[in-house]
Amino acid sequence: MPHDFDPGYGAEPFRSLCADYPDNTVYPQSDFRTEWGPMFHRGRLDGSARVLVLGQDPAANETIARRILTGVAGQRTQGFLAKLGIDRSYLMINTFLYSVWGQQGGNKHQKDPAIAAYRNRWIDAAFDTSPIEAVVALGSLADTAWHTWKKTPRGQSTQVAYAHITHPTAPDSASGGDSEKSAAATTTMLANWNAGLSSLFPAIRHPDRVTALVPYGTAFQSEDIVEIPEIDMPPGLPPWMRGSDPWAQRTGATTALKRATITVTVPVGFLP
Repeated sequence: MPHDFDPGYGAEPFRSLCADYPDNTVYPQSDFRTEWGPMFHRGRLDGSARVLVLGQDPAANETIARRILTGVAGQRTQGFLAKLGIDRSYLMINTFLYSVWGQQGGNKHQKDPAIAAYRNRWIDAAFDTSPIEAVVALGSLADTAWHTWKKTPRGQSTQVAYAHITHPTAPDSASGGDSEKSAAATTTMLANWNAGLSSLFPAIRHPDRVTALVPYGTAFQSEDIVEIPEIDMPPGLPPWMRGSDPWAQRTGATTALKRATITVTVPVGFLP
């Protein structure tokens, strides 16, 4: 059985972007996990993207899979795009190439000129190579990234539908494990997402499939969580790296060990 896969970064301008990425002279190790390397994107680099998604920073599983937005945040984002009729015609990049270390690292560096300059090259490349019809920013850091690009000459000359929506994992991170708080925060987030859908839906003139806009309810339903497509991943990655089972976790008895260690566990359903 043949398998789809992401062919990688062989074509320009993405080849040069990957050959010339900033290191820890731009991303200080006091605030970023540069030791794990950069994570660049997920989605189409072949000129077919219609929606540009701006995320935040890579999580543990994305560090292993080498593609961004593949965990819970990615699957919820995939469901959001599906409601727009977009199943594969998207390109996702993050505000930061590296995972943020510490609570304030992202806020502290979101406007760093060198970080923004490289990120702006990726946004330029998206618009240079694909007929982008809409842009979605996941969370406040991504919103800042977008507006930073909009101040550039290219950004000022580009008119496109835009929505800043709540980051997909905000209810989980803000609830502190309290299920009632998480449920209430999810309801609030989905109302925000419905507003984003309403503003973007008319702008998608060339969806992957024609669909009616079906808004979210007060909680995620099973159909709202969409598995990451195989074509988004490097060749040969196992299917459980695209699924909803948690499989990568930062572990260690000390902060130093936790920074240095990601434990990968194959979900039980994929074992003999």
